[in-house]
Amino acid sequence: MHTKAQTPAKKQTKSVLILNATAHLGNGQIIENSAIGFKDGKLILVADSRLIKLSKDTYETTIDATGKHIYPGFIAPNSTLGLVEIDAVKSSDDEEEIGSMNPHVRSIIAFDANSKVIETVRPNGILMAQITPRGGRISGTSSIVQLDAWNWKDAVVKENDGIHLNFPATFRKSGSWFEPGTIEVNKDYQKQIEELNGLFANAKAYNAADAKERNLVFEAMKGLFDASQTLFIHSNKEKQIIDAVQFAKDYGVQKMVIVGGYEAYKTADLLLKNNIGVLLKRVHDMPESEDQDVNLPYKTAKLLTDKGIVVGLENNGRMERMQTRNLPFLAGTCAAYGLDKEQALQLITLNTAKLLGIDGTCGSLESGKDATLFISEGDALDMRTNKLTHAFIQGRMINLETHQTKLYNKYKEKYGQK
Repeated sequence: MHTKAQTPAKKQTKSVLILNATAHLGNGQIIENSAIGFKDGKLILVADSRLIKLSKDTYETTIDATGKHIYPGFIAPNSTLGLVEIDAVKSSDDEEEIGSMNPHVRSIIAFDANSKVIETVRPNGILMAQITPRGGRISGTSSIVQLDAWNWKDAVVKENDGIHLNFPATFRKSGSWFEPGTIEVNKDYQKQIEELNGLFANAKAYNAADAKERNLVFEAMKGLFDASQTLFIHSNKEKQIIDAVQFAKDYGVQKMVIVGGYEAYKTADLLLKNNIGVLLKRVHDMPESEDQDVNLPYKTAKLLTDKGIVVGLENNGRMERMQTRNLPFLAGTCAAYGLDKEQALQLITLNTAKLLGIDGTCGSLESGKDATLFISEGDALDMRTNKLTHAFIQGRMINLETHQTKLYNKYKEKYGQK
């Protein structure tokens, strides 16, 4: 069976109206029997269809979504989508740079918009991602993309949104996930902090004066000091988080987000006081200590949300790129352990958009924002009912077919199934 190669959708030229679905706006609100209209890539109508008068001539395309659900496109933060295609093929792996302090390394120029893995996450509603480098003490600079593009320039939603710091841990754990080792004190902790002190002090001084010689490393950090970029601090343990926040404050960093945040619930008051949000590590996990509640990873989003902290979900870990498609089900698990469904939805829509600094244009269904959304036959946070019929990125209706669905249809035809 011959199938045409998939290409990115063309720019929206016809206005679209979606009627009669249950709209989950991403900001905690629901509209039954909704009317969602968009033109030129932007939402122009978000309303209850029973409360407004609609002319048939107003929109060129109408979709009847009776019995279905509309959601804003899900956002995958701290992601390496498009940076690695096949782990075992070195030439397709571009997620990590040589060296330890790499704020000037920009992940976006290595982003492959044509990755086959990206195809497989869109059918579950993941339509945007923060492309993030790995490795070193400072991994580099991330950028935010939409996931239907010819190349990285077409894909960019927000370029160089933040710098990623892997803050030193006071303790080190040896072994692996299947054979844990011992936990030992990090004897190099103070030395590692001093290295960071040296870098940040020099970068701040460089950006506060007219330097005679250009330094790309220091120059790349300018946004941390003028609040045009966010410092994403990858840290999990209580003391590590406390030390990291104080370190960033000492250098005048105003915008911070904790990434990982396994023990962030222990530091909730500190985070709230400093207006610091958390991108929680993959919640489909086991507790890290024997004396912890076995359900702690599932409950942490609820604990932090109740404290007033803006919480999002990230999926870093083993097989992270292909597991990006499970992002909505991580949110669904948080709903099963304390959050209501609309709060859980915010973890992968508006909350994440706020933490990434793109909530002015993305993350919820509101007039004036990008028409990045999808229609599902059922609850998109439940793997049994997350079945997309339509998806739009900036108003463009995208192709949801993948190489996997092509194989499915091919062999369904072979065995005569309907």
